[in-house]
Amino acid sequence: MRSHQDVVVIGGGIIGLACAYYLSKENKTVALIDQGRIGSGASHGNCGLLHFSGVIPLCSPGTVKHEITRFLKGTSPLYIKPTTDIDLYKWLIRFAASCNSSHMTGASTAKSEIMRYSFDLFNTLFETEPLACDLEKKGVLYLFKDEAYFEKYAQTSAFLDQYDFGAVRLDRYAVRELEPAVNERVVGGWFNDHDWHVRPDMLVSAWKKCLAGKGVQIIENCKHLDFGIKSNRVVHANTGIGQLSADTFILTTGAWSAGVKQQLDLKIPVQPGKGYSLTMEKPAVCPQIPCLLYERNMVATPWQSGYRLGGTMEFSGFNDILNKKRLNRLISGATEYLRDSAEHVIVEEWAGLRPMTYDDLPVIDRSPLQDNLFLATGHGMLGLTMATGTGKAVSDLVCHGRTDIDLSPYSVGRF
Repeated sequence: MRSHQDVVVIGGGIIGLACAYYLSKENKTVALIDQGRIGSGASHGNCGLLHFSGVIPLCSPGTVKHEITRFLKGTSPLYIKPTTDIDLYKWLIRFAASCNSSHMTGASTAKSEIMRYSFDLFNTLFETEPLACDLEKKGVLYLFKDEAYFEKYAQTSAFLDQYDFGAVRLDRYAVRELEPAVNERVVGGWFNDHDWHVRPDMLVSAWKKCLAGKGVQIIENCKHLDFGIKSNRVVHANTGIGQLSADTFILTTGAWSAGVKQQLDLKIPVQPGKGYSLTMEKPAVCPQIPCLLYERNMVATPWQSGYRLGGTMEFSGFNDILNKKRLNRLISGATEYLRDSAEHVIVEEWAGLRPMTYDDLPVIDRSPLQDNLFLATGHGMLGLTMATGTGKAVSDLVCHGRTDIDLSPYSVGRF
């Protein structure tokens, strides 16, 4: 290891990779560390959507009632494990309080800006770097079994039109013409052509190799313990393999970010929201377009090299235990919408933790207490989509003290 870096990035998920990339383009010496393998967390097993149209926050009007209804029907993707964790209950109460029209509008406006910024940056990234990741720009197809939900989505699409992310309505015949893998239970669909998809594990691997080629030090199996602080500045990071000193530190630790409050007195209300996925060999009748199975809140993503079913939201603390019941629901859910989704070989069963904030907005900011510590976390289910925008904004903040987009909606001070 170098004795001293310009920047140490703590957390080797997709956000950490993006920060390291844009800092390296500014000719900064960078070390990127992770407690495990680079990209082995939520960046590995997600469904790979670059979901630029996903500007509406999870905490929207009617969300709580909708989830209670689905829970009573036994179709909810949400599970909350009984716990004595007061912070989780506070988080849930604040999430419920955020489910209003005012917040939906404000959060959607903020997210649309970083989504468009990330869209442009991803375009440039894929044009300039050889990142083999099964990239395809085919959009996303929302599938519905319930006629009422299908018709009501017109209101959602009209709202998205304000941000130029509206979808196209397809009746039961048109949806099967567009995507022949859809079965007869589907009453209709909405097609959004603004979205792309990649194979995320391939993207992480390729980006890691790209960074190493640019001189970024990649340090894996390096657990961050705490910081050495002097005169309100971080002077080094204490890790399981020793001290790392730098001029600047960036915290991109995802679901584990809330732990800094023990030393730094920073309030980052991130809860770990566990998601599951099954990676499979491609079935005989495979979708060509990523399909979001609306009532089940899950995604089926096809790649040139495979196929993945993913979804669910489980609040059960910091664990990666594979709940077979949750995994089986992915298969049964896909069978409800698609012609062939269960009779093929499973390559990988996976569970990982997403960093969830109760207002469904990320934290992208300088620490108010240590002027050389920067925060980039809390991206929820859209870390992949927001990665380039976040990485570029953090790099600009570090190197130039200003950014191309307004970061005030993502301030840590809002908590």
